[in-house]
Amino acid sequence: MNPQINALQKGVDILVATPGRLLDLMGQGHVRLDRAGHLVLDEADRMLDMGFIPDIERIFSLTPFTRQTLFFSATMAPEIERVTNTFLSNPERIEVARQATTSETIEQGVVFFTASRRDKEASEKRALLRALIDAGGDACTNAIIFCNRKTDVDIVAKSLQKYGYNAAPIHGDLDQSQRMRTLDGFRDGSVRFLIASDVAARGLDIPSVSHVFNYDVPNHAEDYVHRIGRTGRAGRKGKALTLWTKRDEKYFDAIEKLVQKEIPRLGLPEGLSEKIGESSASRGAPERASSGKSSERRGRGDRRRRGDKPEKEQVTEVVETAEASQADVVEAPQAEAPREETRREDNRRDDSRRNEQPRSERNEGGRHDERRDRNRDRHDRNRDRDEKVIGLGDHLPEFIALSFEQRRAG
Repeated sequence: MNPQINALQKGVDILVATPGRLLDLMGQGHVRLDRAGHLVLDEADRMLDMGFIPDIERIFSLTPFTRQTLFFSATMAPEIERVTNTFLSNPERIEVARQATTSETIEQGVVFFTASRRDKEASEKRALLRALIDAGGDACTNAIIFCNRKTDVDIVAKSLQKYGYNAAPIHGDLDQSQRMRTLDGFRDGSVRFLIASDVAARGLDIPSVSHVFNYDVPNHAEDYVHRIGRTGRAGRKGKALTLWTKRDEKYFDAIEKLVQKEIPRLGLPEGLSEKIGESSASRGAPERASSGKSSERRGRGDRRRRGDKPEKEQVTEVVETAEASQADVVEAPQAEAPREETRREDNRRDDSRRNEQPRSERNEGGRHDERRDRNRDRHDRNRDRDEKVIGLGDHLPEFIALSFEQRRAG
């Protein structure tokens, strides 16, 4: 803060500040806004959407009522526009182009990607990114690669560095000095690929960016406009490519709805389809067709196999199979009966051996041991009784087996 205070003491005509730092300097008496003639809010939609409204309200209250207020933004959602009406009085709306439109100098495209296996999606997606960079050739002089999460920024940067690409990450968790060094390197060409989160999508003024890669489809459609706006600036040509996966479908539909145009679909780079499979657009249809054909073939094969035998033989075979399975069910318990009987004899022998020991040796609990022994005996009796039951007929009451005349005589 000290260098900033020294610069302010010399007097300034234009002050560029973040809301928090400006309020800190004002609280210490280093800045006064009672003579400010113009107040500009850049990236107004994001500033009003990220919780800065209380700070902005306080700054507005410390400026003269006769000031001129200017809001700048490439996108302005209706709900944010309603908030601006609390700060502006009868404002004029000036549009260079229709709101949320992308520059005509930017060539856009989307690559539909489906991984060969779920656990390989991340690595194959990074391979696709490298293939798209290589496909750009010498035209891809530098590029900004956008990720949704800061962890992915670091992972993608390390992956590109591993394969020999000159890349560096930039996101909010890095020190300010490190971010400035990275941006300076990207401007002077010592850093070719800048892997960034959305913090870099706003406020970066680097005119000569040839490519923008959306490694992740942005969760907010407005961010897409700001991301690809880093290329194709000041009349230059630019190219913006987006990597699409199945989970990004609703976000991508929202982007096309916002920009009011269909983004061209691109195929996978040549030589990459053998490694990671076809794109979802070309892969989905054959899979559905093949599955339908295979099921149809299976149905025909089943009918053909059933048709090899006469209908009577089929019925006979079904009856024989049913009788065989019923015989197996009945014979199985009988085969297991000797084994169960041997197991019960072993259990009784172990119980009698434990009962022969003095009670003091078994446990000092006394009554607790007797209660436990009684419970064990009761459990064994119940188990023996249950194991003897094979079917319903074994415990059929006698009166049910009597004829009607015998029951009436009885």
